[in-house]
Amino acid sequence: MEEAVVTPKKSFRQLLVVSSLIFGMFFGSGNLIFPVHLGQMAGHNWFMAALGFAVSGSLFPLLAILAVVVTKSDGLFDLAKPVGRHYAAVFLVLVHLTIGPFFGTPRTAATAYEMAVQPFLPKQFTTVGMLVFTGLFFGAAYVLATHQSNLLKVVGKYLNAFFLGMLAILFVVAFFDPMGSLQHTPTMAYQTNATISGLLEGYNTVDAVALLALSVTFVRAVRGLGYRDRALTKLTAQAGTLSIVLEIAIYFGLVLLGAFSMSQLKLSANGGVALSAIVGHYFSNFGTLFLGVLVTLGVFTTALGLVTSFAQDFHKLFPRVSYLSWLRLTTFVSFVVANAGLDTIIAWSLPVLMLLYPLSLALILVSLTVAKRPYAGLVYKFTIAFTVLPAVLDMLNAAPAVVTNWAPVHAALTFYHGVVPFASLGLGWMVPTLVGFVASLVWGHFRWASQATMADSDQ
Repeated sequence: MEEAVVTPKKSFRQLLVVSSLIFGMFFGSGNLIFPVHLGQMAGHNWFMAALGFAVSGSLFPLLAILAVVVTKSDGLFDLAKPVGRHYAAVFLVLVHLTIGPFFGTPRTAATAYEMAVQPFLPKQFTTVGMLVFTGLFFGAAYVLATHQSNLLKVVGKYLNAFFLGMLAILFVVAFFDPMGSLQHTPTMAYQTNATISGLLEGYNTVDAVALLALSVTFVRAVRGLGYRDRALTKLTAQAGTLSIVLEIAIYFGLVLLGAFSMSQLKLSANGGVALSAIVGHYFSNFGTLFLGVLVTLGVFTTALGLVTSFAQDFHKLFPRVSYLSWLRLTTFVSFVVANAGLDTIIAWSLPVLMLLYPLSLALILVSLTVAKRPYAGLVYKFTIAFTVLPAVLDMLNAAPAVVTNWAPVHAALTFYHGVVPFASLGLGWMVPTLVGFVASLVWGHFRWASQATMADSDQ
């Protein structure tokens, strides 16, 4: 029976469906709006900026998928467990709370409301409209997530296909009738080092962090198709690669839209405003409705993946509480937080993301390189230990002024930015992480070789 599932003809069809599932689960509103704003800021340096954005917005998430697949982890806890069970539990909770009910999941509904519903409501009904919309949004997510077996079909076959179709219409219309040329002066940050600026902008998608948590959901979906062991690894890796390639193509298209738009628009405050103006240019009054449906589809598939993976991982960590109970909790808390508004959610999420992103990339690095080596635990522990302090300092640097202006914090950040390479760019974790990784790798190799030699001599 399993052989029938993995026949070449059927596996290719399933490859496309699983690729669509992966893409739909992490391509949300941020993936739409950040590249457009990047294009506006980068001007004639749009290509190099888009290249940097693709590295952090696409390559890092692909590596996150591969880390879960290569280590055969059944969730984020398993992936981080070599560092220590307590660390893995704390890391899982922090990641899921951040991309889940405290920030990420509510942001999907808040974004959809502000772009799809709020423009059509009188100002006095804004609060009530938000309450009703988010209730319906998370109610639908809960209903679909209670039937995990249907997740692949709902996201991979239907919702995501419609979303991509609408996005394709926008690209066709825009590229056949561009708003202008690409010869515009970049903003200051993109005049001399557009690639690095684009890479840093790609952090805003938070996909590398999110996919560490979401991977468990689509790995289980692939298992549900009958794939096991090497076949599961191969299909998931291929599907992840295909979805990332599609994402890169879309990123370059969105960056181009933003760059073209500067012939007729001023630099927008954010990508959402820019995208609204671009769509309105091509579709007039219908443009707002079009964009609202497009964004709602994009964020709803992401929200569905987030609530499902949250419930799955927390049920595994705390098995006495059922999957459905965790699902009810995350959808309810997300509903409550979403009603705080998009601006509030984004403002409070940034410091936490600056902590989690370095820790996630460090975990991806060791998982892809040393997971199967006998001294892997040593490398895991040292690499993460060398990453924690700069990650905490990056978090403090992104905190509100009341924190950064406190004398001890200000002094620590001044020293950090003056001494550690790339710290002033928000990349101060890179050198310490690599030092910890290389040092523990060399130490672990020689320690293991020494112990092996002693064991042979004893025999």
